[in-house]
Amino acid sequence: MEGDLTGDFADFVAVQSRSLLGFAHALTADPHDAWDLTQETFARMGERWGRTRLDEPAAYARTVMVRLNIDRIRRLRRELPLLVGTREAAPVELVGEVDAWLVEALATLSPRQRTALALRYVEDLDVRGIAERMGCSEGTVKSQLSRGTERLREHARQHGVLRVGQA
Repeated sequence: MEGDLTGDFADFVAVQSRSLLGFAHALTADPHDAWDLTQETFARMGERWGRTRLDEPAAYARTVMVRLNIDRIRRLRRELPLLVGTREAAPVELVGEVDAWLVEALATLSPRQRTALALRYVEDLDVRGIAERMGCSEGTVKSQLSRGTERLREHARQHGVLRVGQA
């Protein structure tokens, strides 16, 4: 029976790796952090696989990923306050095709704004679903979505992608 569970988990990883990595990249805005976050999510899922009944393991994995990312952000804020802005940007390797201005714009968002926008536009969740995943109120989600969207629009205008009369 244990062999079947291991095989099931391996199948889950094979099927979900690409989409979870893309989601992690949307959350972190960094390909290396995205890979680490994806690996940690699979490690946490693997610990519970077969011991806990999961009706929707892919949705659970995304919830785990969001919470791990929130923990990662808290840890970084606590441990690295003097190093902010000193890290050299690594070459961006994306899962799908995205314009360079958008990658740059996403990196300017706060982690909470990026998380809310990723859950809304990558995962297609409504405000209630985002609030549940992020562990915050619906009002907080609305303000994060609004501020993040406005920051993306401003960045698009600055790069000539969005004209002043649009959106």
